[in-house]
Amino acid sequence: MAISSILLVVLVGYFLGAISFAVIVARGQGVDIFKEGSGNPGATNVKRVLGAKWGNTVFALDALKGFIAAGWPLLVYGGDNRLAVIGLIAAILGHSFSVFLKFRGGKGVATTIGGLLALMWAVLLIGLVIWLIVFYSSKMVALASILFALSLPVSAYFIHGTQDPRFYLGLILAVLIVVRHRSNIARMFGGKENKF
Repeated sequence: MAISSILLVVLVGYFLGAISFAVIVARGQGVDIFKEGSGNPGATNVKRVLGAKWGNTVFALDALKGFIAAGWPLLVYGGDNRLAVIGLIAAILGHSFSVFLKFRGGKGVATTIGGLLALMWAVLLIGLVIWLIVFYSSKMVALASILFALSLPVSAYFIHGTQDPRFYLGLILAVLIVVRHRSNIARMFGGKENKF
């Protein structure tokens, strides 16, 4: 991998990820998403504050960011999973720590899902099944998202093995998503986490 290729993939991924559709959509509806609901600029909070239509729109756009960030290096660089992994991680970091929002941002779940669709759909499918089971049994998006994240390296290990960069992507994503949900984890232990 050339340094110039890595740098380009990182820059495109980060700045693509840094576009906050939650903030854009909420402002379009006259809402400061940082001051409503949980205060998190992500699809779940938009759905909670503005309803399913706008929440699902933000989710789809955030997922598209991840899909593009991981997908274009696969097309341009001959299916190089390493560059695709780097692009997705950069997009998630951009989403979570956006330069446009003073390094604030969402938790990166939708962006992760879009990238995984491009990189390892079978791992994503297993994770989504786990998400659905946990969400419908607990009504907690955060708990479902955390267990979705933890399933990624386990599934990647069995499907792709430890020599594949996608296994390490699963590990990194699990850590990133769990860390981004630390306030939710604290609320869960305190019995104060929001439910749908």
